[in-house]
Amino acid sequence: MKVYFVGAGPGAADLITLRGARLLGQVRMVLYAGSLVPTALLEHCRADAEIIDTAALDLEQQQACYERAREQGIDVVRLHSGDPAIYGATAEQMRRLDALGIAYEVVPGVSSFTAAAAAVSAELTKPEVSQSVILTRVSGRASAVPESESIASLAAHRATMCIFLSGPHLKKIVTDLLLHYPPETPVTLVYRATWPEQRVYQGQLDRVLEENKRGEWNLTTMMLVGAALDKAQVAESSLYSKDFTHLFRVVKKNKDAA
Repeated sequence: MKVYFVGAGPGAADLITLRGARLLGQVRMVLYAGSLVPTALLEHCRADAEIIDTAALDLEQQQACYERAREQGIDVVRLHSGDPAIYGATAEQMRRLDALGIAYEVVPGVSSFTAAAAAVSAELTKPEVSQSVILTRVSGRASAVPESESIASLAAHRATMCIFLSGPHLKKIVTDLLLHYPPETPVTLVYRATWPEQRVYQGQLDRVLEENKRGEWNLTTMMLVGAALDKAQVAESSLYSKDFTHLFRVVKKNKDAA
């Protein structure tokens, strides 16, 4: 018996990995967070699978499902939104599975921050502009963010930032970002990336609040901010330069060159 923590991806049913979809089609028990994972993902499940929405279950009740699956000798898929490694609340489940002696495996998924970037055809890193990406969020009721990782502290790096669950906190986030980022810094908001109800806003940091009504953006909104989002910033890597030699491409020297 084995538990598979599968990344469901950002929302679209065809953005789950081939491995994740294959496992959904094999196991007889599937646990999924109904508040975060679209039911369209369940189309990959086998017809006779027991499908359990964990939105109303506490951790002990979820553990009981794993124990029951062990008694029945069946594998389980625990379907998590995005990628299980990012805000997935998987570590506490794994600790309990370790204590129970139940084997598990993690299958990665497409994260909402990369889906948000794809929604606006943006590259989050650019040579000489930003080569770092910070993934963060603001404190919520379920879990607090350490003070050393506050938006204001992280903004000092001026790297590309991807701020999860940003919608209800735009005023505080924008205020903190403006402590370090220039007012004209590009900002993108993506609500429910790849879902049918996806919405996108693109603007600049000092105009976000005036161009968006309070309460217009809900919890599942990703904010992307940073100079790398500016498509007018022209900076090219040397990797594909005709004069750049590397292991797989050797530049032929001109014999007539002085």
